[in-house]
Amino acid sequence: MRMVIRIDQKSEEPLYLQIRSQIIAAIATGELVPGTALPSVRALASDLGINLHTVNKAYAVLRDEGYVLMRGRSGAYIADPCEDDRADRAQIEECAQRQAARAYGAGERSDARTAQASRDAQGENIERAASCEPAFKGGAL
Repeated sequence: MRMVIRIDQKSEEPLYLQIRSQIIAAIATGELVPGTALPSVRALASDLGINLHTVNKAYAVLRDEGYVLMRGRSGAYIADPCEDDRADRAQIEECAQRQAARAYGAGERSDARTAQASRDAQGENIERAASCEPAFKGGAL
């Protein structure tokens, strides 16, 4: 299926925005689905009889808004909005795993420090008990 883009040279709306709007409308209606290749900048400019910089600007705006992916010399493709969601989910899961590992490690260190502090305190108490002199020396209270 080939998408038809029509521009109105007499419209007050800039040509690049007309192209942008029609591509977004085609995405919204399902006419263009994620992964669909858009015509090259040169081909679309030639078909529409406009300057290639105008088409390039429309594609750049669509890219900046997240509708289109630019793949170097391979051209422009309709972006998959779920791909960003999947990447975000994967990044969140990875971050959560790192934090859990860090917390687990901190817990082990905390447990080790608590145990060591407990041993130290017990040792100090034993030393104090062994070296303590009576509170009063042989006299009457």
